[in-house]
Amino acid sequence: MNRSALLAAATAVATATALGLTGATTASGAPKADPVPAPAAAVARAKAAITHNLGTLRATSADTFAVRDVIVDKDGSTHVRMDRSIGGLPVLGGDVVVHQAEDGSWKGASLTLTKPANVSRTPKVSVATATSKALGKGYQTEGKPTLVIEARKGAPRLAYQVTTVGTQADGTPSNITTTIDALTGAKLISEQHIETVTGDGKSLYSGTVAIDTTPTTGGYTLTDPVRGGGVTQDAQNKTDSILCQLFGFGCPKAVNFVDADNHWGTGLNSDRASAAVDAHYGAATTFDYYKNVHGRNGIFNDGKGVPSRVHYGTNYVNAFWDGKKMTYGDGDNVVAGPLVSIDVAGHEMSHGVTSATANLTYSGESGGLNEATSDIFGTMVEFYSNNTSDPGDYYIGEEIVKDRPALRYMDKPSKDGNSPDCYSSGVGNLDVHYSSGIANHFVYLASEGSGAKTIGGLPHDSPTCNGSTVAGIGHDKVGKIWYRALTTYFTTGTTYAQARTATLNAATDLYGASSAERAAVAAAWSAVSVN
Repeated sequence: MNRSALLAAATAVATATALGLTGATTASGAPKADPVPAPAAAVARAKAAITHNLGTLRATSADTFAVRDVIVDKDGSTHVRMDRSIGGLPVLGGDVVVHQAEDGSWKGASLTLTKPANVSRTPKVSVATATSKALGKGYQTEGKPTLVIEARKGAPRLAYQVTTVGTQADGTPSNITTTIDALTGAKLISEQHIETVTGDGKSLYSGTVAIDTTPTTGGYTLTDPVRGGGVTQDAQNKTDSILCQLFGFGCPKAVNFVDADNHWGTGLNSDRASAAVDAHYGAATTFDYYKNVHGRNGIFNDGKGVPSRVHYGTNYVNAFWDGKKMTYGDGDNVVAGPLVSIDVAGHEMSHGVTSATANLTYSGESGGLNEATSDIFGTMVEFYSNNTSDPGDYYIGEEIVKDRPALRYMDKPSKDGNSPDCYSSGVGNLDVHYSSGIANHFVYLASEGSGAKTIGGLPHDSPTCNGSTVAGIGHDKVGKIWYRALTTYFTTGTTYAQARTATLNAATDLYGASSAERAAVAAAWSAVSVN
């Protein structure tokens, strides 16, 4: 039974499994405990523990919690991720992860809320006023504004959440949620849900690669039966209209690529299937990386593949993940070609993994961690692919840019001219594609260490902010530590300081409290001034 089915059954069986017992007995006739609790038992125990730990969770008796995910470790430890609401209103930034030992004892909780969020739930600002505050020029609202409790930045407060849609300056669709203080009308947090690389690029062709397809009348389509039916289609250079984004009406239909002999593309832009091969290969490689390295069955852990569209728009210099599918532009052939490199595919689809797990808010320090997570796993996917045409390195988008070596650099983020190498208190005010530099730098140092070296045929030279010399433990171990932290300890509002704690916890879980791996994580964070 998959995790979703187990979670769905949790309420029905909570009473029977609250103690994690099976029907077996010991020789003395006493019930015999299951050493590894089922997810349903983990849910029941976590909910029971909440009432005894309200202070730790910054909660009152008015808070209610809904389960979103469950992780059960081999040793029986459990980690239950829950969203919080008060009086029926979602508490943004109120999510928690409850950690318990195999015997049900409390091990702590991960959360970013610093004080109870049980605020007055009577608004003083009208819906119309809140909507006008959130609307940008050329944008329209999607659905009705809803009341929430905003707790992701500053003191918790009652707010309206307004969703607006439109088109960004470069032609990328836009879907923004904005919270407006329901007492004062002040704009609080705006979050863009179309997550993109901020880049230019050139076409990447990964050489001759094996791809999985599906037979159809007249040949084959780029539908992957091995990885949950993920399909790659031709957007025919069309773009999504406002009506499409608002109501799903009049959306341009992407069409299947069909090939008669199952030999796709020519490696040239003149053949529209060439970019599709890269996108299809990138989606498959990303799926395989998460499944084979982390045991995650698809982006949403449901076994399903995700759709990809290539040839979006005209001279469109970007690629984006919209929460459901991947979309790639062709570039303008001046500073960019098709944005279909392996690390871009891994980057964008990793936004889906983040949204399905910690759901890091796409602004402030958590936004930088969100973007870094995609850079990190895009890089890990590139290493995992072991493709001789695009060997693993710590440059982001190096294959898709023409006017510079790369979009971003994990060894020394400041080489892009905007990203900081070291943490400072104002980093949360930067664009998330730049504030990500600190976590990228941390991951590089933890993986490869400081100093000059050549990786993937490219020069890397990573300094430290504290003058230390750092020894790396390898990208495989660091990738596992970051994934463990993301899925088990990060929450929506995780800061850099909290990310340090989360990754130290993850390293302890995986390698031990006295391990060289945990020490390397601590040293790498200190080397980027996160202490």
